[in-house]
Amino acid sequence: MVDAVVIVNWLDKLQDSLAPYPGAYLGLMLSALVIAAFVANWVTKRILLRGLRRLIARLPGADSGRGSNVMRVIARLSNVVPSQVIASGITYVPDLPAGLVAFIVAACQAWAILTVSLAISHGLDAANDLYERRPDARNKPIKGYLQVAKIVIFAIAGLAIVATLAGVELRYLVTGLGAATAVLMLVFQDTILSLVASVQISGDGRIRLGDWIEMPSQNADGDVIDIALHTVTVQNWDKTITTIPTKKLVTESFKNWRGMQESGGRRIKRSLYLDQHSVGFMAPEVRTRIGHFALLGDYLKTKDEELAAWNAELRERGADEINSRRVTNLGTFRAYVDRYLRSHPGINTDMTLMVRQLEPTTEGLPLELYCFTRSTAWVEYEGVQSDIFDHLLAVLPAFGLRVFQSSSDAMLMTARDAAR
Repeated sequence: MVDAVVIVNWLDKLQDSLAPYPGAYLGLMLSALVIAAFVANWVTKRILLRGLRRLIARLPGADSGRGSNVMRVIARLSNVVPSQVIASGITYVPDLPAGLVAFIVAACQAWAILTVSLAISHGLDAANDLYERRPDARNKPIKGYLQVAKIVIFAIAGLAIVATLAGVELRYLVTGLGAATAVLMLVFQDTILSLVASVQISGDGRIRLGDWIEMPSQNADGDVIDIALHTVTVQNWDKTITTIPTKKLVTESFKNWRGMQESGGRRIKRSLYLDQHSVGFMAPEVRTRIGHFALLGDYLKTKDEELAAWNAELRERGADEINSRRVTNLGTFRAYVDRYLRSHPGINTDMTLMVRQLEPTTEGLPLELYCFTRSTAWVEYEGVQSDIFDHLLAVLPAFGLRVFQSSSDAMLMTARDAAR
């Protein structure tokens, strides 16, 4: 109490000494208030938050990001401190209009309401992270319920902010809005749906600027260049522009290629269709020819030892020679393709890589290549894919194999031209 009296007396003396200078005392008090708010913010952010961050970092599981949402809650709540310093100190600044003081106090209170709402939202995210660590969380997710809770919290916060700035009680504002809600929803139905969709899109991050999305129902296949309230604009690869209603991105399915771009690899899934009549046991001349392939050195050596041991056991048992195992040209070619892909500098060997046979069709025997390129850029991806199949088509005859291709009259026309 004594300290407060001393401070008041000191301020009165300071005001009397600055009386010959109009506005000097007011400017000094406002400057002091701003500095006090800055100091409060600095102390909160630099000291308290830093100490809490170090404390949380020592907790088990902090390295996996489990404490990030908790820190976001605390960081949001810390923003209340400077606003409350201003709201408390502005009332002691003399010569300010009463209306201006009331507006500043109301604005600080509105800021506090918004900050607390955001902190509660992050707290719900932290609760969801904690829940998802349970073994049965995947079967019983609560994320949808928490999103509904967020909508309710932000709706209440919005009404409270409007009531605070307007200087009315919240219950009167809610009563007044209740009568007009039906009319507003009817008139602004599309806007409300678009607003809800925009909030959901920005909240879960399903669409961001620069994303490559594919939505056949809207004829969209390209990069997102603008996200507005009512529409999302996509520049297609043919440089045309498609505008998609925002609510369509919530109610209809689409493909976002961001995951591929962030994964560091783009998938190649394409087949060589082989003529099944060319598949057979490897002829001696073919075995001699491909024996010079560096990629097949270890494979052929291991395969020869394996088959020699198997066939020797058959002979010891007196089995007929027809039961012996032999190397096929298709199996050797499949091993060659696998080794070729693993040695290719454009292929990401840390991701799934396999060469497999699919079910034979009337178009031939599909030999599918399933792998990922290191680059996700479209031009580089197509270049790597084309180089691989150029090489495989060129090397295929060395294994005694042929690609399947529907017959044409090209050979017939060539024969006719030669006869003429």
